[in-house]
Amino acid sequence: MQKIKVTIWNEFRHEKNQEACKKVYPEGLHVAIGKGIAADDLEIRYAALDDPEQGLPDDVLNTTDVLLWWGHCAHGEVRDDIVEKVHKRVLEGMGLIVLHSGHMSKIFRKVTGCSGTLKWREENERERLWNIAPTHPITQGIGEYFEIPHEEMYGEYFDIPKDGNVIFIAHFEGGNVFRAGVTFERGYGKIFYFQPGHETFPNYYQPEVLTVISNAVRWAKPVFFKELSCPNSPAIDKIGK
Repeated sequence: MQKIKVTIWNEFRHEKNQEACKKVYPEGLHVAIGKGIAADDLEIRYAALDDPEQGLPDDVLNTTDVLLWWGHCAHGEVRDDIVEKVHKRVLEGMGLIVLHSGHMSKIFRKVTGCSGTLKWREENERERLWNIAPTHPITQGIGEYFEIPHEEMYGEYFDIPKDGNVIFIAHFEGGNVFRAGVTFERGYGKIFYFQPGHETFPNYYQPEVLTVISNAVRWAKPVFFKELSCPNSPAIDKIGK
């Protein structure tokens, strides 16, 4: 069995300097996610912003099938040349799963071509996520909806491309709604944005959240890797008389 090579990238800053986050994720959000989705068909490794080459040297990036991305307070510190390399790898076939506040990351804004802006509020609200694509591979095992007891509110308007395929819609206790799970395709790569995952709530331990992420990894795995080019193409059939 050929394993899917998964790299989970995390800023890994809140867990170091915020006691509330450290208490919930003592090893980091990335490790909690990795342990939660661990399976025989996945080869999981971790990367963080303060690692050499910001966790994504060429030998890591070029051997990654699916990259998970969590960022929040240090989007601006991510080097532009690394963003360009990740973007190129996505276009060539690598899967990209962007989590929670990664909506404002350089790479999400690069692959979508949009600002990623939205409304937000921290009031520890209940969130109900409705599965509006019950036949999609990412939503399998979820049922009609699931609830998260406490989550940061993200609300519309969410500035993302109109070609996004919405598979989860969230409703928050305070009344806001949000496109909480959206897929995209860019080049040969598949992209999934998934909203739950505020750093001070234990939502990366919740089974439904982990099921969605696990399903997304398998959905986003590459069919193949191929460099995009713009060749002069010879005719297949005879032209003219």
